[in-house]
Amino acid sequence: SAGQNSRLDALQAAILRVKLTHLAADNARRRAIAAAYFAAVAPRILPHLARRPVSLVRAPDGVDGQRFFQRHVLPGMTKGIEPVKISGDKQPYISIASLEGLLTCAQFDVLELHGWGALATDIEHPDRVVFDLDPDEALPFAEIVRAAEDVRDLLAAADLESFALVSGGKGVHVVSPLAPKRPWAEIEAFCGGFARRLAEGDSRRFVAGMSKARRTGRIYIDFLRNKKSASAIVPWSPRARANASVAVPVTWERLRAIESASAITLAAALSEPADQWKGFFETRQTIRAKTLALFEAA
Repeated sequence: SAGQNSRLDALQAAILRVKLTHLAADNARRRAIAAAYFAAVAPRILPHLARRPVSLVRAPDGVDGQRFFQRHVLPGMTKGIEPVKISGDKQPYISIASLEGLLTCAQFDVLELHGWGALATDIEHPDRVVFDLDPDEALPFAEIVRAAEDVRDLLAAADLESFALVSGGKGVHVVSPLAPKRPWAEIEAFCGGFARRLAEGDSRRFVAGMSKARRTGRIYIDFLRNKKSASAIVPWSPRARANASVAVPVTWERLRAIESASAITLAAALSEPADQWKGFFETRQTIRAKTLALFEAA
């Protein structure tokens, strides 16, 4: 409605007036800024959250203070928060499907939203895979973009379309949506084999192991997001960083024009086109048996 659009315009204007020092120093202002951003970005972020368990990064004292990771519903933090029961765990997990839930997150100092790789309605069958390209900080961003394109091309060779997410941190996530058909064990094996195949093919640029000593001058292909209880930053989520960066879904063309993984901030995120992942939710592809066997053997 016109009234809602007017309110969102006012909220966006408030975001554009943000003084970033207040994000760390003033709780009330930080919460107001988070609420304003969540209200404005709700139509973009909620489709990525709906029916999906999420984990929260909370920072009660701002980005310079202590942070903690919350996976379960807590007393008092219930408005707009939908509990999700997962077999084998007595405590319900969190799901957010409305603006009210996002505003509750803002009130409780949530700065990051991390989504599971499967929907709560079919938790045993992931509906996406995520490759998190985590670079040595000395590498130029152009090298990370090149690496993301390599991941994209190898996925395309396996008949899997993929999309680029500027993480808001150091690197880029390459995300491939799936039809929720294969179980976690098969997806984990595929992703591990995929990362190892890429690292073995160009060991000067890539590493698939977690050893930090081997990451110098290289890009770590983090495939461990693709486990049942693991999570990855949600598109359009803020990051708990001093510059108030945001994880933004972008086209492959747009990715080449971005200066760094943390270049897009709260103030700039809403100026990004909302449909850069056009077709993402309609893309429901399956990893073929031959492809699965090929990468499982890597």
